[in-house]
Amino acid sequence: MASPRDTIAAIATAPGQGALAVLRLSGAQAFAIAEEVFHGPEAPARTQVFGRITATDGAAIDEVLLSRFPGPRSYTGEDLVEISCHGGRLVSRAILDRLLEAGARAAEGGEFTQRAFLNGKLDLTQAEAVMDVISAQTDLALRCAQRQLQGRLGERIESLRQALIAVIAHVEAYIDFPDEDIDPETGEHLRTRIGAVVRDLDELRATARQGRILREGVATVICGAPNVGKSSLLNVLLGFDRAIVSEIAGTTRDTIEEVINLDGIPLRLIDTAGLRESGDHIEREGMARTGKSIEEAELILEVFDAHEAPAFSELVIPPSALHLRVLNKADLGMHPDWRGIEGPRLAISCRNGTGMPELKTAMVDGLALGGKGQSSAEWNVTINARHLQALTAAREHLEGALTQLEADAPPELSAADLRSALHHFGEIVGKTDIEEILDVVFGTFCIGK
Repeated sequence: MASPRDTIAAIATAPGQGALAVLRLSGAQAFAIAEEVFHGPEAPARTQVFGRITATDGAAIDEVLLSRFPGPRSYTGEDLVEISCHGGRLVSRAILDRLLEAGARAAEGGEFTQRAFLNGKLDLTQAEAVMDVISAQTDLALRCAQRQLQGRLGERIESLRQALIAVIAHVEAYIDFPDEDIDPETGEHLRTRIGAVVRDLDELRATARQGRILREGVATVICGAPNVGKSSLLNVLLGFDRAIVSEIAGTTRDTIEEVINLDGIPLRLIDTAGLRESGDHIEREGMARTGKSIEEAELILEVFDAHEAPAFSELVIPPSALHLRVLNKADLGMHPDWRGIEGPRLAISCRNGTGMPELKTAMVDGLALGGKGQSSAEWNVTINARHLQALTAAREHLEGALTQLEADAPPELSAADLRSALHHFGEIVGKTDIEEILDVVFGTFCIGK
């Protein structure tokens, strides 16, 4: 990121054509730059006024609504201006160029939200949640992102920090002031207090898979022999015709990917080429891609023709993946050989919809995303990969402190591990020296946010 003392400007709305576009201007010179380019009445704080943005020669660029947000009561904590103009690439770009000409600098991706963090308007988990809100694919993902934006995860982490600070303060006071008759507490009592922190930490770590799935979706592969109805199943799950369906075997030669919302869980459906022996090098490449998709899948829907005798391919199912056998074309009748086949299977018909509710239920229940006794609708906070890395490192140091206490080692050793654990908790919310991770966090943001 460039100097935080610069006044920055950016188009905050998505590129393209629409009714409106919004531009943002933030920094010490924001109001002065706005006054130079805007011709209209003086704008009271947090009130929109109508006027024109003009070029240096006085020619009108566009009619706009402008509002001023004096710091620190603004999104960034600095003086901030928002300009609503007519939508469209040309007019919004012309206004941005005028702001840059008047002395602003083009904002980098995520720089507005980074300034909000640096100015104490958001903790780091809330800053990350801004991007999660923008990119949410389902209602559940949006609700979880909004809870994090409200500070739920930050509150959990801060509670863990305060509990650990209390333990560290007692241990270090005992070390630093041996003559003050400070109760060292028994090792068992300290272990109990640290153990409580570890249990709460583990509850958060357990949400990592939920968080990843809400952000990325469940990789769901639809596979099987040619002409068993894989593309038909994709179309039925999507609710529209995405893949070509044909009586000709081998119609699908490449993977086709689409996202659906299943009870709030985003599923990345991947329709694959049929598995069979083939001399066609293009079809063989399609089957190779099928194998690669299966290796990376979390949910595998292996489709069979229920009307035909069972014919199993030599699929290598990842041990962590949920594998469901789906018997399509059940409306044509079940082949008698299926009666002797052991293992769970679901009979469906993509033609008339028979068995589809049961299949969807099996998919959600089999993934068990909410954990035992918890539905996905009850998810409150979900951590991301950065949070998981910091929590895992913190746990290792807490385990080290427990080991030192059990061994009745000098308290300085356990204190060092406790301080290291505290540092990793601070990394999550931004209460430590974390300059090295800021570019990683905010580098995923869009320009203007």
